[in-house]
This record gives sequence, structure tokens and C-alpha cells, in this order.
Amino acid sequence: TADELENNLGTIAKSGSLDFKQENGKQDGVDIIGQFGVGFYSAFMVSDKITVKSRALGADEAYVWESEGADGYTIEPCDYAEYGSEITLHIKDDTEEEKYGEFLDGYKIRELVKKYSDYIRFPVKMEMEKTRYIKNEDEDGATDEMPKYETYTEVETLNSMVPIWHKSSADVTEEEYANFYREKFYDFEAPAKVIRSKSEGTVSYETLLFIPKKAPFNYYSKDFEKGLQLYSAGVLIMDRCADILPDHFNFVRGLVDSEDFTLNVSREVLQHDYQLKAIAKSLEKKIKNELAKLIESDREKYEAFFVEFGAQLKYGVYADFGKHKKDLQDLLMFKSSMEKKYVTLKEYVSRMGAEQKNIYYASGETVEFVDMLPKTEAVRAKGFEVLYLTENIDEFAIRSLGEYDGKKFLNVCDDKLDISTDEEKEALKAENESAAELLEFMKESIGEASVTAVRFTNTLKEHPVCLSSEGGISTEMEKVLAGMPGGAENAPKAETVLEINASHKVAASLKALFAAGEKEKVAGYAKMLYTISRLISGLPVENPTVFASMICELM
Repeated sequence: TADELENNLGTIAKSGSLDFKQENGKQDGVDIIGQFGVGFYSAFMVSDKITVKSRALGADEAYVWESEGADGYTIEPCDYAEYGSEITLHIKDDTEEEKYGEFLDGYKIRELVKKYSDYIRFPVKMEMEKTRYIKNEDEDGATDEMPKYETYTEVETLNSMVPIWHKSSADVTEEEYANFYREKFYDFEAPAKVIRSKSEGTVSYETLLFIPKKAPFNYYSKDFEKGLQLYSAGVLIMDRCADILPDHFNFVRGLVDSEDFTLNVSREVLQHDYQLKAIAKSLEKKIKNELAKLIESDREKYEAFFVEFGAQLKYGVYADFGKHKKDLQDLLMFKSSMEKKYVTLKEYVSRMGAEQKNIYYASGETVEFVDMLPKTEAVRAKGFEVLYLTENIDEFAIRSLGEYDGKKFLNVCDDKLDISTDEEKEALKAENESAAELLEFMKESIGEASVTAVRFTNTLKEHPVCLSSEGGISTEMEKVLAGMPGGAENAPKAETVLEINASHKVAASLKALFAAGEKEKVAGYAKMLYTISRLISGLPVENPTVFASMICELM
């Protein structure tokens, strides 16, 4: 009626939706979005005039409400035969900044309806222009060689109405999940895993989450945006809500649907975020549990997932001062000396013997490089398993963990490595004490800025020399930090120790030369051994030309 047009469209911030919800909210099936009374006026964002023709049920007269926005509105009688309402938006002319004409394109309208209102629980219909093939036959019954087509219009329902996440899990096939995921999240492949959950209580919501098989092309770039879609009673209100996912699970795609979300005028920012925090906490736990189950139920699939996203889980262990390390530690995997396959920390510890006190690991750029490190071979020779850390983040994550199941992590290249028997320790101690003058001279020859000590060791098996580290920074961490922007000049350096195999011929030669007073030769050999140890550790050589000259002179 004219009065209803006046009351509902003539006053901004007058919400008919809110009134309707208050009057009918207790009835079943009442599901209305909006309560701020400005939804109708958002049409002026694209229109320079709005016309509403309406005839109330049983009324003899129809009325037209018309407005150009800022200049108020008019209500007058009009000719409108049907009962109901017809709203016409007079779209603005295009400008250099905005192309309003796209809202007159049927396919653009369909795209918008599919994106934002696909799950409104009543049909949204529109005439769509389509093309069909015309079969023409001549008088003899022969078909024309050139095909002919005609354009026609057909009323089409644009929205699905029933969300896939509202259907029973038993009624949705894997292929339907895969098709939904591909269409909504623009992936070519089916997801590695589908996660569904429903919660009723203080905050009621439904979730449909997907673990992708492959990382997006921009995943490790600043252009990547994390987040889940937020729906309120089936209506999309935010395309990417970043606050609902922790960074270590930022690869998860999917949506959350809740009728408890209270929306502000933009439909994009939640007025009260306590619901969101509660949901975020629950989702984090759900994702972690589902990934843990995948390790047990489909090891091959989990390993493929870990190749794509494992670095992000390790980042989660290291980030926020290790806040999430306990939650993520059982999801981590590393290649191991045990057949060079992925193992979890739980599996490693389960295989440890009673005499083993530490979880041993070695760092390097590749499994092959780590496998050939002198200390790795020595630890393996003692029958201990070694974890191979080959990604930049690995050792930072391990250092953040500190220990697992009461077992401390120990780098095989750490000066604290202790795999000798008591007898071997006593013999080595005597060896170093008797050669103390030689070792101190070698340290001075190399330079105290380069090594903190030179000593004999019995942990190198057949190798003559190696570089171990002491303190909080290992040689591998030094390489990673030096490779960061500005790191070459400012990165902290590892405190290194030159270790010489006490049973190798090199040790005997050094002792003989020093005893004979050939200190110049001993000094040169000390520098050569230090350079060799840096090469073995994958560290840069400060002066390759000098090293090459020393090798040639020796030849």
C-alpha cells in the first residue's frame, strides 16, 4: 500500500527485515538476513534512479515509489495489474573509474548471484539468452553442410538453494565434493582430504574444509591470501576471513556457515568477534586431528601432502616463540638414515635403544650431502638413526622444539656429540692433553676469529677432519641466515671447532712435523685442513686462490 511504501522505503535505517524477524522469528522456516535498514539503499551505488511499482493483495489501486537518491522520493498511483512488487534499477552511465554497464550483462548477474546468494532458500530466476542448433533439411531430405543457430531466451534458476554442507554426508559423493571444490576454489585437482564438522551450542556452525593436493603457484609469495569463506545462513558475507585460520594451517580452503554471525553495514566485518575466536580454536583442533588420522590411515597421501605443505607446519612450530609446537610436533616428518624414508618423531623415538639418550639429526641441502657428512657416518656406524634436515626452516624448528618425549635433539656436528665408550673418552683426553701445544699452535695459525678450538677426535671413522659447532648457531643455520637479505654482512656466525681424526695418518704427520720444528709447514697444513673442513660442511671458502696454491705446492 502507499502507507507501506512510505514506512518501509521512505525512512533510511528502518528495517522491515528486523520487524519481520521480531514478529515471526519463533516460527519455523523464518530465515532472513539483514536488520540495519540500509540494504535497499545500497542499490544507489549502481543506480541513478530506482522505481518500485507495487499493488497490495486485494487492493484496487497500485502505487509507484520513485527516487533519484539525494532529492527525496515520490509516491503516486500507477497502472500495475498484478499483485506484488516490481523494482527497476536505472543503471548509472559508465565512467572512467567504474563500468556500471556490466550490471546489465546477464552473465555478470548470474556470476554475482552464484557467488553471494547461491544458497538462498528460494529460487532466484532470470531470463538468460541462449543459443541452439537448428537442423535444416532441403526438399530431398539432405542436411545443409553449414550448421545454423538461433538465439532464444529461457527462464533459468540461478542458485542451488541447498548448500552441499547442509546435506547428509551419506548423500554426498566424493565426486560431488571434488566438483564443488574445483568450482568454488578454482583448483584443477580434487582435494587431498575433505573435512566436515557441525557444532551446536554457544556458537552453532557448520564447516566444509578441503586440504589441497598441490600448493597454489603463489603460495610462498606475498600475494597469497589465506582465509575461509564466511556464510550467514547460506549467504556469503566474506570471501576470505583470515582470522579464522592460524598461519600454519593457511593452506586449508573451505567455508564456515553460522546463523550466529552478527553483521555490520558492510556485511564484511563481524560486530562481535567472540564467535569467530571460538570457531577458530575449534577448527584448528579439528584440522590437526584430521591430519594426524591421515598419517595412520593413508601414509602415502600424507607424505604427498607434507611435501607440499610441510614447510608451513615447521614454520608454525618455530613461529610465535614456539607457542604451537606441542600441537604440531606429531605432524612433522623428516627423511631418515633408515632407508632414506620419511619418519615421524614418534616413529623415531619408538625405535630408539635403551642406551640412546638423544635424537640425532644432521643438516644440509640434500639427503645425499647430509648422508656423506663425516659425523653422520660415525653416528650411523654406532647403530643410531639420524634425521636428515634438508629445508632451511628445519633446524630452526627442531631447536624450537628442544626435545620430544623427553629426548633432546642433538646435531651430529655439535661439539657435544658423545658416542664413545668410557675407555675411548679416557684415551682421547690423554691424546689431546699430550698434544696441547700443537693444537694451540694450529688454532693460532688458523686464527681465533675462525675457530674457537682445534682438537683430536675419535668420532670420524675414516675421515681425516671435520668442522663442529658449539653454541646456539650451527654451521647450517649460519648458511641460512647469511643467505637472507642483508645476511652476508650481518648474520651471526657459528662458533666452530676443527676436529682432527686422532687415528688418521694426518694426525701422525702433524705431530711429527711439529716435533721436528717444522712449524711453518704445520701452520700451512692447519689452514689447509680448516679450508677442507669448510668445504665438507658446505661453507664458502674465503680465498679459493690461496687454497689452490697450497694444494699445488703440496703436489
